[in-house]
Amino acid sequence: MAIKTGLTRRHAMAGATGLLAAPLIARHALAATRGVSDTEIIIGNMTDLSGVTAVQGTNNAQAMRMAFDDVNAKGGIHGRKIRFVSEDMEYIVPKAVQAMNKLLNHDNIFFALANGGTPHNDAVMPAMLEKGVPNVFPLTCARSMYEPFNRLKFGQFASYYDQMRAGVKYFAEKRGKKVIGSMYQDTDFGKDVHAGVVAQTEAMGMKVAGIAASRPTDTDFNAPVAKLRDAGCDLICMGTIVKDTTIILQTARKMGWNVDFCGQFASYSTAVAEAPGEPAEGFYSMSPGLYSYPDDPRPAVQDVGTRYRKQFGIDINYLGEAGWSAATCVIDVLQRAGRDLTLDTFIASLESMNKWRDIFGSPPLSMSASNHHASNQSFLSVVKAKRWTPVEPDPLSY
Repeated sequence: MAIKTGLTRRHAMAGATGLLAAPLIARHALAATRGVSDTEIIIGNMTDLSGVTAVQGTNNAQAMRMAFDDVNAKGGIHGRKIRFVSEDMEYIVPKAVQAMNKLLNHDNIFFALANGGTPHNDAVMPAMLEKGVPNVFPLTCARSMYEPFNRLKFGQFASYYDQMRAGVKYFAEKRGKKVIGSMYQDTDFGKDVHAGVVAQTEAMGMKVAGIAASRPTDTDFNAPVAKLRDAGCDLICMGTIVKDTTIILQTARKMGWNVDFCGQFASYSTAVAEAPGEPAEGFYSMSPGLYSYPDDPRPAVQDVGTRYRKQFGIDINYLGEAGWSAATCVIDVLQRAGRDLTLDTFIASLESMNKWRDIFGSPPLSMSASNHHASNQSFLSVVKAKRWTPVEPDPLSY
């Protein structure tokens, strides 16, 4: 009896010890989740705040910060406030590496959101993946953001490749274009755009008639524009961004060459549409969504635009709206992940996303355990009187 009582007592003590240890184990597991404390979630971002694409990176980062400030003012997410750390990489790859090293090793971020630039993301992702830090919704449409599949890579937008294939198909079939040219930055970004042009022309039994590659910092495009004009191109597909797109359009207009140009997400910018002298009048661009202008009548869109203008002194642009969408989507993901936030619960919540919609009418976002590319739909728009106007009401495909 005494032996039995002793065993019972020891079992009871062991059980009590286990019960006491459970909260300690839970707290230890929480402490082991980098970037997550009992009161805080640290989200990182490296983007262009002062370089050649600052009009995009700055607007995008400011919109995300506004969204996070909103949720923090309401008490945060399950009692945790979001600390958003955005670093300037000036659209320069070595500076992007430096910025990410700081975010990873000094700020100890939980995940990165809307990192800017294709070559910049490609350069920093190995270090991120090694440390188990997800790269969520990078501000680029490159396929490398979700291919090859990796548990920590999550792409938001239709790829540049998909956008240009859909665009070339549309112009060949609907507008009768037969001599396709390609102008692109000689970077990972530009090459991804060019690959889509090549793939679609080949699929239709055509060839790219003229090709011109440039550096991101180039400002003289007289020779490449003349080269494509002399090749007789009737459509130029552009793997360029804001400043270089505008200069190329100005160059063509000065030459008196009124060929159709079609860009993609990186050139779908109000800065291009509103450039002095209106060189972008009639310029086409593919994009994963449609820009909602400040006079958009929808109350939720009006509210965001008004508050953004009041806080930052400028209108929110398309990249700003994309930042708002990315941040509010992530807020929803974190809410659904619950109070017991770990890397596993965060990823599971991302992978359970089903037709999430933003306030701007963008295509729905869905992911799964085997698919980390949230959308492959894109729209075609054209500049009319300094405004982007949809060419077709529905997204295009190929």
